Amino acid sequence: MALNLNALVEEFKRTNWQDPGTWHAAPKLLVLLAILVAIPVAGFFLDTQDQIDELERGMQEEVKLKAEYVDKKKQAVNLDLHRQQLREIDTQFGALLRQLPNKSQMDALLVDINQAGLGRGLQFELFKPAPAELMRDFYAELPITVRVVGTYHDMGAFASDVGQLSRIVTLNDVSIKADKGGVLSMNATARTFRYLDEEEIAAQRKAQRAKKKGKRR
Repeated sequence: MALNLNALVEEFKRTNWQDPGTWHAAPKLLVLLAILVAIPVAGFFLDTQDQIDELERGMQEEVKLKAEYVDKKKQAVNLDLHRQQLREIDTQFGALLRQLPNKSQMDALLVDINQAGLGRGLQFELFKPAPAELMRDFYAELPITVRVVGTYHDMGAFASDVGQLSRIVTLNDVSIKADKGGVLSMNATARTFRYLDEEEIAAQRKAQRAKKKGKRR
């Protein structure tokens, strides 16, 4: 075996690699094997690898599309429920909106607040609406500074009556103090709300757009 191996090595040494016509069987067989190995390897890197990468991308896309399909299917199954919930929200929002007076009803609401205090025997020392409303997205807020004098029980009843008005009114920053004679006075900020009409909402949005444009410049 050693002699054969040495002979094979000598044969490779004597081979003129630039003249294939003079090659013996061993060099030809080696080159043939190299070609047979090189062709599949080159094909893998030049073509098959791209196909494998494309296949993996396709599999990832398939997983993504399946997840989107399942999500949309759930939405479709629950579509009627979502519509019902939306109708309920619209109904609740409409009911809350009806609790807000419009511009023409604000004066009547202020009278109702005043009457709630007088009806409980309270004496108003101050009832001062703010000079301007605070404008929000779809409603306006009017703070009213209030100071009343009376008994603790009557003040509690007044606060309860205000909370039960047909329109939304809140009492904030409430503080009760007693003077030297033991007479109680309550200071508070009553906040009333009204919804904006379509013209006011349009003007509000126009002002917001103008404000945003001014910031961009």
